[in-house]
Formats: sequence, C-alpha cells, structure tokens
Amino acid sequence: MAQTPETYLYAQKDTCALYLDIHRPEAGVATEYEGVPKPAILYLFGGGFFSGARNEPYLLNYYRTLTANGYTVVAIDYRLGMKGYKVGKGLIGLAKATEQFVLSQQMGVEDVFSAVTYLAAHPELGIDVSNIVVAGSSAGAIISLATTYAIANGNLPDALANFRLKGAICFSGAIISAHGTPKFRTAPCSILFFHGMDDRAVAYKHFGMFGKGMWGSSYFAERLRKLGANYAIYRVAHRAHDVAGYMVPLWREQQAWLEHNVMLGEQRIIDATIDNPALPIWAEWGAITPQQMYKAD
Repeated sequence: MAQTPETYLYAQKDTCALYLDIHRPEAGVATEYEGVPKPAILYLFGGGFFSGARNEPYLLNYYRTLTANGYTVVAIDYRLGMKGYKVGKGLIGLAKATEQFVLSQQMGVEDVFSAVTYLAAHPELGIDVSNIVVAGSSAGAIISLATTYAIANGNLPDALANFRLKGAICFSGAIISAHGTPKFRTAPCSILFFHGMDDRAVAYKHFGMFGKGMWGSSYFAERLRKLGANYAIYRVAHRAHDVAGYMVPLWREQQAWLEHNVMLGEQRIIDATIDNPALPIWAEWGAITPQQMYKAD
C-alpha cells in the first residue's frame, strides 16, 4: 500500500500559498541502481497554465509507479499565470497572449527554483538537491524544459548559482518565446522527450510567427544533437496531445533512460518513433480536449 505523502508549504508568493508533496518508496524497495542513488523526481502537473493540481487523481498512478521502483517524488504547486486570462481577438490578441504565456512559463521556472531552495534549506526532509530530475506534462513539461534552458544559459538565482539538474523528462513539452528562437548556449543536462507527432496543443516542431511562438521537442532534439548533448526523444506517431498523459504507458522507456543516461551517465542517444495502436487516445481518457484529459482519473 502506498504511503501517505508528506505536505509542506514551500513558498508564499503574491496571494498563492505553494505546497509540495513528498511521496517516498516503502521500506525495502531498492533506492539505488548499481550502487548509484536514484534521483528524486520533481514533478509538475499540466493544465495549460490555467488549471491542474499536484495531487490530481490521474497522477497518483504515476507517482505509485515511481515510488514502487525506488524513486522519491516531489510533486509541487506552481502559480497559474493564465488563470482568468482572456485571449483578445486577432494578431494583437495572440501577441499579447504569447507574452502572458512567456510570463507564466517564467513564473513556473521561478517556482521550481523556490522549491529546490526550500528543499536545500531543509536537509531533514532527505532530498538531495544535487540529485534531482525535473519532470512534467504539457504546461509542466514546458516549465521543465524552460528550467533546463535557464540553467544551461546561466539564468539562475544567486542562492542556486551552482545548482544543476541530473535530467529532465518532458511529456509534450516546448519553450515559449516572444523574442526569437530559443537556443541553448551550452549543453544542458540529459533530457528525455515524449511527443505526439500530430500535437496541435503544444508544438511538436514549431509554430508561431515574427519571433513569437512555441518551439517543441523535435526542434530541441535537433539542437541538442548539434551540441553533442545527452538526450533521447520518442516521437509518437498518430497521437496528438494524448502523449501528455503517457507517464505510465511509457514507464519502461523512462526507466531505461533514468538508469543509463542519468545514473550511469552514459551518452546514450535515442531518436525513435513509436507507432503503437494500443496506446490510449482522447476518447479512452474520457476527454475531448487536453484540458478535460487532465481531469481524467
């Protein structure tokens, strides 16, 4: 039986009280792989920056999968920068919305850093901040990828000047920019991408114009290849934003990446296409939109 998570207030920002839940493996579960401690997984939920929660029922199966395999999960709140925002009409409305999405993305990155700062200040919680993998779905994947981008480009708060992630897992992730194409200055930590090739909610490659838009997993895989970085990408054929919810169906791919790329530090580059009709689709999630999918149990 899964243990009850521990809940802590990690930050108070604006009118938002931000909490994190720590889900730990049960006693007796192996927390090392070939003598190397397994990283904590800092998880960010999805919901388009306007909805979602760290303890959504559909996420609990993923947390249980992780803890059953010896990984501690730190599931965090972050500020929802698009909550209550109404997109205006025409190109001006879209341009302003992009700016708001960029702000929402940045707020999420700041909240990740605040959570890490809290964990570092409370060693009694037993989370080694030098051994963290950030992971997320949709908006959470966008924040996860943007966090790796901030670190690789030297945009860290002073209190975390030497902080580095062990890795990042992005289910349907991208980076949103209002000021041109985002480019890693240096190779980031190892990144694992999962993305539906027909995704129209979060860009698989790129969409936008005039230097504003989303740059997705396929774009970043090519950039990381040129940088000689350590990454893996699984392109899911005939699926759209469904892939944002594939944390449990694609666990084995994550497990292999965590063990080899992260814990053993192998330069194990994978660029693979998954074409599996058995993977769930929107109707099977009981949803007709990405937002409704996040409400599925």
